[in-house]
Amino acid sequence: MVKLCSAPWNSRCPPTRIYVYDMIRYGPCTRTLMDLGTISALKGLHIPSKFIPTSTMTTTEAYDPCFEPPFELIISTLLQNHSPEIDNNHKLSPTNQTLMYEKQDYNCKFTVLPLVDISHLGLEEGHPMREECEREIAWAAKDWGFFQIVNHGIPRQVLEQMKGEQEKVFRQPFCVKRAGGGKLLNLGEECYRWGNPTATCLRQMSWSEAFHIPINDISRIEDESLRSAIEIFAAVATNLAEKIVEVLAANLRAEGTDYFRVNCTRDSCYLRMNRYPPCPNFSSEVFGLMPHTDSDFLAIVCQDSVGGLQLMKDDGTWASVSPNPNALVINVGDLLQAWSNGVYKSVKHRVMASAKEERHSMAFFYCPKSNTVIKSCINPSIYRNFSFLEYRLQVQKDVKATGDKVGLSRFLL
Repeated sequence: MVKLCSAPWNSRCPPTRIYVYDMIRYGPCTRTLMDLGTISALKGLHIPSKFIPTSTMTTTEAYDPCFEPPFELIISTLLQNHSPEIDNNHKLSPTNQTLMYEKQDYNCKFTVLPLVDISHLGLEEGHPMREECEREIAWAAKDWGFFQIVNHGIPRQVLEQMKGEQEKVFRQPFCVKRAGGGKLLNLGEECYRWGNPTATCLRQMSWSEAFHIPINDISRIEDESLRSAIEIFAAVATNLAEKIVEVLAANLRAEGTDYFRVNCTRDSCYLRMNRYPPCPNFSSEVFGLMPHTDSDFLAIVCQDSVGGLQLMKDDGTWASVSPNPNALVINVGDLLQAWSNGVYKSVKHRVMASAKEERHSMAFFYCPKSNTVIKSCINPSIYRNFSFLEYRLQVQKDVKATGDKVGLSRFLL
């Protein structure tokens, strides 16, 4: 948990007033310096103490530089902006229910995703086990939008190495990651991300941090051990994504199944390393990653055994996914739903914040080039034609205006 502390100023972390100003400037909202007056104002909102950072700081004291982004400070700012009334049981008044989700919404039953042995795709065409594998993939993409694969080609020791290397990168002090996230991996300044820059209330807050890595930039990573591990993951994930979308295209008897290989290249796909820190005080109020669908064709995720991934079912309720560290998780994205004319489902999902455990994952996103036109392979189409760039810009516009993603409903005919 990040708290304001009386640690002396040092070269790696500037004084609190300047540091907090920079954090706010690059974080979820633009505000003035967080000083004693602001802290006092927060206390005047009748917010429980767990929502308020400690006020014992001066202009020469420093924010604790150890590891965690200042999530709790942002939560205090969001609560200040909305001035919610919270009772002694930490419940919001009815007029402020939109700021938080009810706690019982988080207690979901576990479900086991369909499990497919992907090695059977290596058998000759017409082999019964290959055909069964192809049917399983198509059924899972239609009925679930999510499934797991085993015998995917990445040795267990490589996955363990990748997790260990991720942990080392994320354990850098926050002020180092924020100011030099790109330098840590020899990538661009926007490589490191945390929280949700567009959050205007708690329900939009994401208690997580990530490193965003274009596939073409993996070779620039100077840490040899990390680079080699994610190169293996990226290579296998790219191959798997191509195989899976070709199976799904063949199942619909779509013409021109080279569409994906032509439009999805190393220039357009990317990886994201994710970390979900323990959230001891707010795990029932915020998400690790807020509910969303993926804006791609396909995502391939390697996750640890901690758990936290949840899917929205057809009846609008949520189901927790039982983690399987030996399997990769595959999920259909918005573009594949549109291309398949709604046959394959892009399912809303989220990651829950854990009160005690740290969670890591690595995700590969199979995306097309910006000018790629997404056109239904089945007529009559329920979606109009649109480019990937047009879709991304519309999503950004909606999130900025409403705090949420409207998605494919914008493109219905």
